[in-house]
Amino acid sequence: MALTRSYKHTIAERAQRDPAFAQALLDEAATLFLNGEPEISRVILRDLVNATVGFEGLAKGTAKPSKSLHRMLSASGNPSMDNLAAIFAVIRKALGVDMQVHGVPTA
Repeated sequence: MALTRSYKHTIAERAQRDPAFAQALLDEAATLFLNGEPEISRVILRDLVNATVGFEGLAKGTAKPSKSLHRMLSASGNPSMDNLAAIFAVIRKALGVDMQVHGVPTA
């Protein structure tokens, strides 16, 4: 049986009704970025933006045009560190969470 529903809608609905899931997405995006997988991190951030503040809300929070933000958060996007920090800040505020980073020994 083929899937008839976009995974993006499923993610958005779950993130909207389950704050722990939304926070886990944010944690995963940050972890992926810090571990050298920025493409996947940007796609997760894009899904999280769609599920929370939307690109117009993100544009207001970052003072950047929404079209630029769409490009930044595409798999091939290239946001500056300042823009990425602003994006994380808007999402963190929307979710009501702070972030902490901890290094762990490599396996």
